Amino acid sequence: MAKPTVNEDLCIGCGTCESLCPNVFHIENGKSKVVAEECGDCNCQEAVDSCPVNAISIE
Repeated sequence: MAKPTVNEDLCIGCGTCESLCPNVFHIENGKSKVVAEECGDCNCQEAVDSCPVNAISIE
């Protein structure tokens, strides 16, 4: 199963991923964190494609 990851060095904490996939991503201390390994009812690929600094990937 593909797993979303966030490169915290690149992340600027804009919150786009959290707004698109709130069950998977959460902003903590100004950076996005993965809080669930599966997207479920959202589209993690949309979060990957929408990240302005390309900090999100699916491995």
